[in-house]
Amino acid sequence: MIIKLPDGSEKIYDESKTVKEITMDISQGLARVALGAVVNGEILGMKDLVTKDAEFKVVKFEDKEGKQIFWHTTSHVMAYAIQNLFKDAKFAIGPSIENGFYYDIDIEHRFTPDDLEKIEAEMKSIIKEGYEVEKLSMTKKEALEFFKESNQDYKLELISEIEDDEVGVYKIGDFYDLCKGPHLESVKNIKAVKLLSIAGAYWRGDEKNKMLQRIYGISFEKKKQLDEYLERLEEAEKRDHRKLGRELDLFSLHEEGPGFPFFHPNGMTVRNELLNWWRNVLIENGYGEILTPIILNEDLWHRSGHWDHYKENMYFTKIDGEDYAIKPMNCPGSTIVYASSPHSYKELPIRLSEYGQVHRHELSGALHGLFRVRAFTQDDAHVYCLPEQIEDEVFKMIDLADYLYSTFGFKYSVELSTRPEDFMGDIETWNIAEKSLKDALEKRNMEYIINEGDGAFYGPKIDFHLEDAIGRTWQCGTIQLDFQMPVNFDLTYINEKGEKARPAMLHRALFGSIERFMGILIEHFAGKFPLWLSPVQVEIIPVSEKFREYSEEVLNALKEAGIRVHLDARAEKVGYKIREAQLKKINYMLVIGEQEVNSKNLSIRKRNGEELKDIRVEDFIKMLKEEIDSKKIVE
Repeated sequence: MIIKLPDGSEKIYDESKTVKEITMDISQGLARVALGAVVNGEILGMKDLVTKDAEFKVVKFEDKEGKQIFWHTTSHVMAYAIQNLFKDAKFAIGPSIENGFYYDIDIEHRFTPDDLEKIEAEMKSIIKEGYEVEKLSMTKKEALEFFKESNQDYKLELISEIEDDEVGVYKIGDFYDLCKGPHLESVKNIKAVKLLSIAGAYWRGDEKNKMLQRIYGISFEKKKQLDEYLERLEEAEKRDHRKLGRELDLFSLHEEGPGFPFFHPNGMTVRNELLNWWRNVLIENGYGEILTPIILNEDLWHRSGHWDHYKENMYFTKIDGEDYAIKPMNCPGSTIVYASSPHSYKELPIRLSEYGQVHRHELSGALHGLFRVRAFTQDDAHVYCLPEQIEDEVFKMIDLADYLYSTFGFKYSVELSTRPEDFMGDIETWNIAEKSLKDALEKRNMEYIINEGDGAFYGPKIDFHLEDAIGRTWQCGTIQLDFQMPVNFDLTYINEKGEKARPAMLHRALFGSIERFMGILIEHFAGKFPLWLSPVQVEIIPVSEKFREYSEEVLNALKEAGIRVHLDARAEKVGYKIREAQLKKINYMLVIGEQEVNSKNLSIRKRNGEELKDIRVEDFIKMLKEEIDSKKIVE
């Protein structure tokens, strides 16, 4: 058996070995901190057996796969604690997630924050016992009998769907759970745990099924890690875009339209500044803007492949007795625009951009502010090009992405998402498309990871993940290569030989969803927008009514210069007005009193508390325009 390690070296064994045995052979020190390994792309625990030639990568807690092992095991510990405290609990599923774990529970008792404290205390008692995590093997019949005896209906449903006769069951102390694993060797590795919240969740995400109670938690190898995480969580709560959206009067969410955000004037200012800026950037980069209908007939969605691969996410309606769909994506409309006139190879690439509103059905439990909505606008674009132009067009899109994200101070990472299980077209064409994107990334010397099976149903994609001011990551932009829709819509151009040929089609959205990107920006800046985006850039605060005249002079001068300015002429104390302007996170405050009126200069208070004295109005305007034009990011 040949084991290939990440550094290119190999280990050779005459017989099967556990992950732990192989890891100890590599390094005793590594084995002490290892939680498992990725073996031929599969995550295994330390006790799992490796039986054939494999690519082998040891994982620790800092690795994504290590966290999955750690948090999945902790979810079992939580379920064990709940079993001890609530004997009638029925357990559904308890996976690891991006930040921690959860378990879905069916129980008559309604969990409260006090219950979380009790469950957490019981978890700590279980961990203190230091139980080994034991993997058992049962036949399907044995597993059905075992979980029927303990009245675990959800486990019985899951077991009945397993095709193999062998069923994986894990044991911690007196707790047994249906599970594929992998897990930690022992619960004693879990040194710090915190249960965070309670939510409702439909069994299997289906609104027709029973609503279960979901408990979320997090765990770490060290208490210090938990403390740091909770601090970040507290900071994230302060930056919550839903909270800031209300406080800054940017948008609101209402029961009359769940998942359909309502934008207020302040929010529209931010949105329009973003879109107008980006519209000009795209014009400079050779894009023509189009707008396609929101509702199109059913036949179109059959041709595009959405009917077979995306129907469950779509909304439908009837017009004149015929079936229509509200578009979930803009690409079919763009193909109709392309196909509306003949094209020559000399015209390609043709770049068509669209701020297209789309509607997608999301479960009510998945809705979350601007991050997960049912209607959103994409900064979509579709580029129709010759096969030999693909690489250069991808390069141009990567450059645009870099320009966009760096404007806001985002770091980013890149993933290449490959063919999903539900895909359109033939595998050979997919392989060509995946290789094209991979080659483009490698020629640009871009670091990336492979995200197996997460491509769009019509093509592979490059995804951009942004890192915000407090270290969180957000999936945002995407570049997709599509050889399928040009076939489905019979898109052609006349080549050099005078014959019809098929163009390649690149989809790209770099904001992704305008709504989601705005939510990310709100949290990234904690509501303190750069000057060019701020709904109100300057607040004028007269000390009293007798300084109103000069205040209005300044107001008019700023308005004429194109500055978004507001005069707070209320009969309130100056300190109160300043505090309100600070709460609204306005970039600049001008306090106007006798000194300013006499000198015809300004006293300027910046959002960060810094003050500037005796500044001429024209110099202030010049300073503002330079900050706006440079898109400068300041506190």
